[in-house]
Amino acid sequence: MTQRQIAILAAVAFAIVSPIVQMGAGVGLTAAEFSRSGDGTLRAAGYAFSIWSVIYAGLIAFAVYQATPRRRDDALVDAVAGPAAVAITGTGLWIWASALDARWLTVAIIVTCAGYLTFGLVRAVRTVGPTDLKARAFVLWPLGMLAGWLTIASALNILTVMTAEGLLGGIARAAAFAGIVAVLIAALAALRATRLAAFGAPIAWGLLAVWAAERATKGDVASLALGAAVLVGAYAAWQVRAAKSSLP
Repeated sequence: MTQRQIAILAAVAFAIVSPIVQMGAGVGLTAAEFSRSGDGTLRAAGYAFSIWSVIYAGLIAFAVYQATPRRRDDALVDAVAGPAAVAITGTGLWIWASALDARWLTVAIIVTCAGYLTFGLVRAVRTVGPTDLKARAFVLWPLGMLAGWLTIASALNILTVMTAEGLLGGIARAAAFAGIVAVLIAALAALRATRLAAFGAPIAWGLLAVWAAERATKGDVASLALGAAVLVGAYAAWQVRAAKSSLP
């Protein structure tokens, strides 16, 4: 087994075990407690975070797929291995940083992971070219979902920390709007570059959760989130056709 294969397996194991150990040992804050410390600017309904079960399942599938002997010299896996290992490891590190209430460290971790993994996916799609269905299902879709979720989570994380630090004051509503618009722009740009619908799905899911959480108290923010979710979802669905046409 190559170093790359071992590194991916270790990263996935660390990412999955970290929240289990942290919660089981009662170390510091839970992720929910960390989020509540500064969720006054922009919130997502709690059910949104159930997407992690899907993401973890996809990462396990990716780890097993890339660890098989036939994938030792796989061009697509090699192209995304570095960013994937960093981002997957980062999800575990974020758990410990949030548990210790290291607010700005959580921002640094999640933004780095989101940006680097998205860059890796764009580079892989452009350099490797069209891939078969198996490669998309076991490599691009799991990593695309992780990158998409980390993208919207980055915006929520930044606003949570800025709110908890008392930095927003009277511009909280404007900051909420800016966060949603930034997510929308990032989602559309990444979808256009990768033609990877899996990137947009978790972002649309997260924006719908923002709408659900904010519609009772911040109707304008909720409406913007809903509109952004529809746009991202529609563009991601359109990319499904584009992806099918590129299959060999």
